[in-house]
Amino acid sequence: MFILSFRQRDELAALAGGAGWQVVAARRAAGVERRFLASGSAVVVLDARGALDEGLASARMLGGTIEANGGAMLALVSRGDHEALGALYEAGATHFLSSPFGETEFIQALRYAARHAERMAGEWRTTGIAEPLGWRFDLAARTMLLTPAFARRLGTDEQPACRALLRRIDSADRRVALAALRRLSLARPTTAFAHDVPGIGRVVQHLHLDGAARRVDAFVEVLGSAPEPSAELREALAGARDAGSARRWMSRRLREPGAEPLHAMLVALNRFDMVNTAYGRSAGDTLLRGALKRIEDAVRDVLGRGALVSRLSGSSFLVAACAPRARIELVAERIAGEMARPFVAGDAIAVLGCRIGVAQGEGDDDAAALLRRASEALADARESDSATLRVAEARGDEAPIDSLAVALHHAIERGEIDILFQPQVSVSSGAIVGVEALARWEHATLGTIGAETLFAAAARADLEIALSDHIQRITLERAAGWPAALRGLRLSLNLTAADIARPGFIDLFLDRVDSSGFPRARLTLEITESGLIEDLGVAAALLSALRTAGCRIAIDDFGTGYSSLAYLKALPLDYLKIDKKLAQDITGTPRDRVVVRGVIDMARSLGLTVIAEGVETAEQLELLAKEGCQLYQGFLCSEAVTSGVLVELLR
Repeated sequence: MFILSFRQRDELAALAGGAGWQVVAARRAAGVERRFLASGSAVVVLDARGALDEGLASARMLGGTIEANGGAMLALVSRGDHEALGALYEAGATHFLSSPFGETEFIQALRYAARHAERMAGEWRTTGIAEPLGWRFDLAARTMLLTPAFARRLGTDEQPACRALLRRIDSADRRVALAALRRLSLARPTTAFAHDVPGIGRVVQHLHLDGAARRVDAFVEVLGSAPEPSAELREALAGARDAGSARRWMSRRLREPGAEPLHAMLVALNRFDMVNTAYGRSAGDTLLRGALKRIEDAVRDVLGRGALVSRLSGSSFLVAACAPRARIELVAERIAGEMARPFVAGDAIAVLGCRIGVAQGEGDDDAAALLRRASEALADARESDSATLRVAEARGDEAPIDSLAVALHHAIERGEIDILFQPQVSVSSGAIVGVEALARWEHATLGTIGAETLFAAAARADLEIALSDHIQRITLERAAGWPAALRGLRLSLNLTAADIARPGFIDLFLDRVDSSGFPRARLTLEITESGLIEDLGVAAALLSALRTAGCRIAIDDFGTGYSSLAYLKALPLDYLKIDKKLAQDITGTPRDRVVVRGVIDMARSLGLTVIAEGVETAEQLELLAKEGCQLYQGFLCSEAVTSGVLVELLR
């Protein structure tokens, strides 16, 4: 039996279940036709009491399907709604019951409707499922029995251990399931709960407590078809929330009053199919995991933990969040920058990139409409020769998101990009021996924006060279003007991949250093692995020339996921900087510590000085010291500060 009641679902389900019917009950009309078909029900109870318009609309939606399948529809109406009985009959209702009515009248009306259905098409029809899915739990023996069809779908035997079944669902759904079981009582013998089942999809478990027999019977209603097994396995490899769950999450957020507007962002990887074909599915899955991790990290850094990240079909991802437009633009810039960094998959190194489409939820949007507009924006970005990012405007027009790029251009012109200095400390003596220059932009609405996001925005706006020149110039000028207390410190300055690829960069840069008055001998140039990957030979020649000119060279962020011993062997290096995530792992498992120890030992055997980034605790520092790390930087000593604060730290 299928019950649709907008106000009294649980009460009606309890009455029908208590009389022996197996009940599937719903409170909302969304997807009601599909749910009725999947339930295999012969009788539909349509409760239009207090919701006549919704009831009529649902009757019209269901009537033809019920008739085609030889079923019966019992319409429940309020006493004042008798004039609507004709419309309900035209829509397909076969029986009606007018309130007020008691339990006996309701049960007898069900029997009349069931007899009608039996005469029309037999006692039990298979309108949506070949065999029922369900289970029975014996309260006395504490044993579980599954229907054969359900056992086959789960890939288990028909009498599994209860704990084994619970472990098949995640912790949040497990809590929902246990809460539903606790709700069952002789006074309330029926209830239901929804959750996801791997290999099946979204289901509703309709529970009925049989107090006399001391058992719980459950009918499992499948709400949506599951992905084919290989796709399900690949989704598990990527580790992302499935698309159906994502749409439900978005639907809930769209209905929340007073919240920030919901934005949907679709991220599509470039050149993924080519890499997948060339290197195989295993390499492709590795790339997808890496892309998902970078997207999740970028979203968490900018938006916190209230956003959703979901892997969609193919090589696309969904990000959804209730946040101001400017903050969404910021995370989009971060993601674009992260996807432009090289990936490693087995022996392959791939540079992918991405296209991004963004849409903001409007007043009457549902999840499908919002995703459709985000998809249109993504398609527009894909067709563009230059725009990585497109946004669907409120009236359906799409335009590039240029606000951050334009603001960055003005910020460079007005000198609004500031430079702070983070101390680098000797592990053995505790003395500050150097600093790393870090760019910061105090944006009027977005707050502090760091170098990573700055350069991601600059790359899209073709401002990388302008931004890098600006940072180098003001950093060298400030360091050259340091007071005597700071003149013994080394200065670390970052070079970008655009710098390395720039014709004539060496002469231009050394002229800039000499013009500033800062000594080359106290200057360390840091380059990330991503800046080296595309042409290691060119990078080696450039760094050798800079080193010969008196500068020192450091490889930055070593251990970010695509490290290669070839860099350490081929490049003229003086320092190796351990990425902060790797350095912080030293307080983790013994296995983590072995990895960090191996990196430090390898660097020292090559004559490199090791600098650990992101050191935040005394425990991390103590363990790094034991493994032979010579320098560190991080909040344990100080965040990035101005030159004035730096003088105070040295006193």
